[in-house]
Formats: sequence, structure tokens, C-alpha cells
Amino acid sequence: GTAALIWNEMIWEKVTNFIMNQSKEQRILNFILQNAVRGDPCSVVDTIDKYCSQKEWAMNVGNEKGLILDKTVEEVNPSVALELGSYCGYSAVRIARLLKAGARLFTVEFNPEFAAIAKQVIEFAGVQDKVKLLEGPSEEIIPQLKKKYEVDTLDFVFLDHWKDRYTPDTILLQECNLLRKGSVLLADNVIFPGAPEFLKYVRKNPHFQCTNYPSHLEYMEVEDAMEKAVFLG
Repeated sequence: GTAALIWNEMIWEKVTNFIMNQSKEQRILNFILQNAVRGDPCSVVDTIDKYCSQKEWAMNVGNEKGLILDKTVEEVNPSVALELGSYCGYSAVRIARLLKAGARLFTVEFNPEFAAIAKQVIEFAGVQDKVKLLEGPSEEIIPQLKKKYEVDTLDFVFLDHWKDRYTPDTILLQECNLLRKGSVLLADNVIFPGAPEFLKYVRKNPHFQCTNYPSHLEYMEVEDAMEKAVFLG
């Protein structure tokens, strides 16, 4: 798995970027614009999956783990949700298409190029009324959610950004009183590339009840898993 990722991310992608004079993320966006149906979030999700499984690997949650994400969102039925790590907007669109009328999803992206692409993907999918993209580091944005964005508490949080930020950002969510009894956290890639500190933190913490969902790394036969942590108050 590691060797395949290094080949995809470090070698093949750089060569392709140089030859085509554009980033992989721009190529994904172009493929969406040319092949997906505008205003149809399911079409956008399927088109990204098609590109990333057939052409170039990319770090979306993917369809297999996406079904776990779907099921969790449907169970929680959140009014206010937070995603940490927008990347190209795949999971933001995937979550938004399941949200009830009036629900809000805040998606946070640190990388300006990814944020610009995610914004276009979200608008193309027609879910921009439900999704607010916030650009910047998660540790700066989380403390602003209450006052600046009028968030009382979060019903659902999807962690899919830098793995070493999972634990400090979970602690920050607690310190900022953004979690209520029953708030659900779902963390991606807890096995590959792995988030051992996060697993240790939530599993040993009496304030969380955890469930592990074994799966595979997006678009690969590499073992991975998602971890659901329900905040008990």
C-alpha cells in the first residue's frame, strides 16, 4: 500500500503535472465539469469515484468508506455538521446531498488551491446553499465557530484532514463547548495512513463511546478503517 501510494503521489503525479502543466486536482475538476451533471450531487460523487478509480488515485473518502459516511450521516440526521479537510469537495458534496432542509455543513480546508477547487465542485453539484467552505487552519477556525458562524453545538463532525490534527482538534472541539451529548465524530484513515494517537485518546476517554468500521483505503485493496466516537457529555 505504501509503495503504491508513493508511486501515485510522489512520482506519477509529479510527472503528469509537469507534462500537462496542471495539478491532479485541476484534472479532477475538469473531468467533473466535462462528465458530471450540473446540479446533481450523486452524479458529481460518481464522476469523481470513476476518475480516481480508473485514472488517478486521490485522497477522497471513496465509495466503500463513503457508504459508512452516508449511513452515519443518515443516522445522526444533523442540523449542523463540520468537516475538517475539504480537499476537492467530494465528501462535502456526499454529506450535503443527505442533509435535511435548513441544515448546515461547514467544511474547513487549509490548502488555498484545494479550497478553490472544492468551492467550484460544491457549486457545480448545487449544494452551495447547505455548505459553507472556510479556508484556513482548523485550530484557528474551530474557536471562531460559535461567535463568527453562530454555531451552538455540532451534531456531526467528519475528521479527514492531517492525521496529527485529529486529537488536538477533538480536544479543541471539547474545550470550545462545540460538542453536546450525542454529538458524533467520524474519523477517516485511522489504520492507513493511521491515527494511533486519536484512537488511543477516544477509546480511553470515558466521554466517548467508540465503534470501529473496518474497510479499505479509497480505490485500493489496502486495509483501512473509520472510527465513530459518540460524545457522552
